[in-house]
Amino acid sequence: MMNTNTQQSEKVNEMFAVGAHFGYDRSRRHPSVIKYIFGRKNNVEIFDLEKTAVKLEEAKEFVKKIGSTNRQILFVGGKKESQSIIQDAAMKLDQPYVSGRWIGGTLTNFEEIRKRVKHFLDLTSQKEKGELVKYKKKERLMIEKQIAKLDEKFSGISNMDRKPAAVFIIDANRESIARDEAIVNHVPIISLSSSDCHFEKIDYVIPANDSSVQSIKYFTNEILKAYEEGQKEAQAAKTK
Repeated sequence: MMNTNTQQSEKVNEMFAVGAHFGYDRSRRHPSVIKYIFGRKNNVEIFDLEKTAVKLEEAKEFVKKIGSTNRQILFVGGKKESQSIIQDAAMKLDQPYVSGRWIGGTLTNFEEIRKRVKHFLDLTSQKEKGELVKYKKKERLMIEKQIAKLDEKFSGISNMDRKPAAVFIIDANRESIARDEAIVNHVPIISLSSSDCHFEKIDYVIPANDSSVQSIKYFTNEILKAYEEGQKEAQAAKTK
């Protein structure tokens, strides 16, 4: 069995391979990030990946606990590098996600958002059952356009019938509205965030490159696996 130091060393190598160590230039660094910076290369700040490995494990342990009780994590990543990665991971776990523009009030005005989601689901159900034929052609076209707009906004959170147990955010600076809504609603935040982000506003920060596709994919997959591990451990405990 590998010891903890060996495991951490392997994690550091994996993160280095996907470019997780690259932050932004020094002028963009948020003061809360300083203790996670190892140094600079060509004015680009370099993360201390040993510290990142520790923070990643803390985040994964928290995610495992959520997975063990089958509670929901809302995956959030609107930047183009993260959209498909976030969506694929969330769908694999049957979790809600926002891979486009964050709809203001998703958490702070949850009940109203849920009403709009239910309206979307109702219209979608009517369409699938062929019930829209009762409307005139012009009315039917308007309803179908409405369904398309609602789908774009709400399809990712259609299975979120209550506030999530946590949010997993790619780039808490870019997704500041989602971050702030989570804070107001006391929803714990897990976030892959680079050197321009305010780490003190994140409960479980993963300090690393949040712009590289490879880095985003790596850390999102780590969160995904942690959730699955929590589920498996809970299932194993039930069968004993």
